[in-house]
Amino acid sequence: MRALAAGGAITIQSARTAMSKPSRGRASRLSLSIANFAHIREVKLTLGDLTVLVGPQGAGKSLALQWLKVAMDGRQVLDALRAAGHPTDRAEVVMDLIFGSGMAPAWRDDSKIMLGSKQVTPRTLARLGTGRESLFFVPAHRSMLISDGWAAPFQKLGSDTPAVARLFSQNLFDRFSGKDAGTLFPVEKRLKKEIREQIDAAVFHGGKVGIEEDAQHARRLRLVHGKMHLPFMTWTAGQREFTPLLLALYHLLPSTKVRKREETDWVVLEEPEMGLHPQAITAVMLLVLDLLWRGYRVVLSTHSPHVLTMVWMMRRLQEHGARWQLLCEAFHVKAPPQLRAVAEAALGKDYQAHAMEFDPHGKVIARDISALDPDSDDPLEAGWGGLT
Repeated sequence: MRALAAGGAITIQSARTAMSKPSRGRASRLSLSIANFAHIREVKLTLGDLTVLVGPQGAGKSLALQWLKVAMDGRQVLDALRAAGHPTDRAEVVMDLIFGSGMAPAWRDDSKIMLGSKQVTPRTLARLGTGRESLFFVPAHRSMLISDGWAAPFQKLGSDTPAVARLFSQNLFDRFSGKDAGTLFPVEKRLKKEIREQIDAAVFHGGKVGIEEDAQHARRLRLVHGKMHLPFMTWTAGQREFTPLLLALYHLLPSTKVRKREETDWVVLEEPEMGLHPQAITAVMLLVLDLLWRGYRVVLSTHSPHVLTMVWMMRRLQEHGARWQLLCEAFHVKAPPQLRAVAEAALGKDYQAHAMEFDPHGKVIARDISALDPDSDDPLEAGWGGLT
């Protein structure tokens, strides 16, 4: 079986092969279990260094990822809600504030959330985490948070917006308002040169992203191509979706010699492929490998078979003890020494994949499809959770 990189896509040539060889790092796996919440009946997600969730629309992937955030950073979330003037002393109010208005009935008497051996309830959130951000969450509707080229602070967004989206918007607002809010892309030494060039070729095509003042002296995002200064809403869908994702990654990639943010260990990326061509998705996944090398553990949800192909490829390369240069080749970079450490680290990571699906009663369950064997007797695994 080989993975051949060509034209921004991976072509799969398959022969029946066992895919269960252990990956390094298995002993440090953490699990998230959700039972009887909203339409989720029973979901258990084993989290590796990179964990991918797939499933149809409305299968609860976002709810599961939001519970992961709350279970790790409950205190930070409640502190942000209180600072915005929201009451947090009633469980039903907290559920509405965290997951969005109308979600209070999703929590029932038999609801049960477990992070490892720790049980999580609406009344224990204030004791979860240190108040600092251990998990950084990039929501799926990130481009919608940039209104007219500017992000809103947390308190300007109502309770109909989930708390993770409000926190992300606050992060963008701080970045837009900060001292480094001039040119946002390309920025020398902010990304590895090969990754920066791949992003430019796949997304911006020589354009420069920055913040400028308009005729009314309001500061807004602009994309500059030659003499054209394009406001946010005139950009392509892929550029609008990718830019807030890129800015989120800037938050995780300190400009100093520090490899990662000290307090943050986990990253959630919802649907990183939104609006993107496969070549741009490849660039995003290369950024994900950079996050893994820096020491973050990443959980992402996706509807893209291209993302799962990348995970399948990583497991196959691991199984065959592949050289790091082959990984660079598959990601369309020429194996420069600067990426050797990233590629070698990627070949030692633990990759997990789970499919969330509806049972015959319309309730959601989850299955571990980490082997991603195209010849599996299990059609859910062979079809990569329905993506192929």
